[in-house]
Amino acid sequence: MNDCRPAVSPRRLAWRRFAGDRLAVAGAVMIALLLAVTTFAPFIANGRPLLMFNRLTGEWSMPFLRFIFAPEGSETIIESFFNYAMIFAPAALIVGFFLRKRKRIRTAAVILLATVTAVPFFIVRPHQDPTDYRKVASGMPQGSFVVFAPIPYGPAELAAAPYAPPDSRHIFGCDRNGRSVASRMLYGGRVSLAVGLGATLLALTIGTVLGLYCGYFGGAIDLSLMRFAEIVLCFPTFLLLLILMVLFKDWNFDQSVLIVISVIGLTGWIGVCFIVRGEVLKQREMTYIKSCVTVGLSNGRILFVHLLPNIAAPLLVTFTFSVAGAIIAESSLSFLGFGVQPPTASWGNLLRQAYENPFEYWHLTLIPGAALFISICAFNFSGEGLRRFFDP
Repeated sequence: MNDCRPAVSPRRLAWRRFAGDRLAVAGAVMIALLLAVTTFAPFIANGRPLLMFNRLTGEWSMPFLRFIFAPEGSETIIESFFNYAMIFAPAALIVGFFLRKRKRIRTAAVILLATVTAVPFFIVRPHQDPTDYRKVASGMPQGSFVVFAPIPYGPAELAAAPYAPPDSRHIFGCDRNGRSVASRMLYGGRVSLAVGLGATLLALTIGTVLGLYCGYFGGAIDLSLMRFAEIVLCFPTFLLLLILMVLFKDWNFDQSVLIVISVIGLTGWIGVCFIVRGEVLKQREMTYIKSCVTVGLSNGRILFVHLLPNIAAPLLVTFTFSVAGAIIAESSLSFLGFGVQPPTASWGNLLRQAYENPFEYWHLTLIPGAALFISICAFNFSGEGLRRFFDP
């Protein structure tokens, strides 16, 4: 008797391969958790109340809200980006859910929402607020209430004695300036993710464009670019990063996170370029590419509409592994003092503070080190799972 059961689709088979790898699933869950925790960091660690009610005056206020749209500190671009994602992502998911059957209206609504959400970030101006809200809360009349975040300290706020060990008030202790390590870990995670994702996207874009061009057209430009890439590849990458970081710092550019992203991205495209070029050299000899040339399609359409989707699988796998490498590079630079500059929170900066006596200041060694280990393993495990997912 013939088996009439429907065949399992290739997509479902691929998903089964990924879901069958427990380490890959665990890595994906950890990445999602890391993104969620760092994105919503102002609701988890904040020295300003989320909500205040004064019974005497009947006034309601949300002191933290202004600093969502106008963050304090030097790295305002990165902070504003994460705060924007914190507001826009949930709202877009809600709009998409209610308009899931109306694609055109849903697209227009999401675009409008993205524009409206961005407006306050350009209108609201930074404002220094030295108010000690914990002291204000203790002096409020009976019947009033104040709602603080679970960690009621900001990343730059002095919370206790320098190098205070973990206790019930400060679960991860304090750094050498008396700032809450738990709060700085959350906001430092924003820096690590921004560098990891931003630098990798920059390197992926440059490497993909150059690899597509070199692999498809060949010729003298291909030969020259490949020889240049081999020369750069032979040069010690970390030494090159240090040299470029010193040069950037001499220009007194205060957005140190953007400098780190630029440096790591501009030095990390070589491997991607080699991978893309090799894939294009194989794909350009296939029938579908020759058919595209025969019917007279433009080179841009052939490269980005037909070739690029067919080499996307190795690029996605490379992306996950490269994010882990970028996070390590940023932490190493910050540990040496050439990366993200104080007072901006960074996992590498916290590790640097424990350098004098890593055993006495064990909380500054263990906690940032564990966060780096877990995040890097999560991206590597997910990359291995994606490799199996795309394996035919």
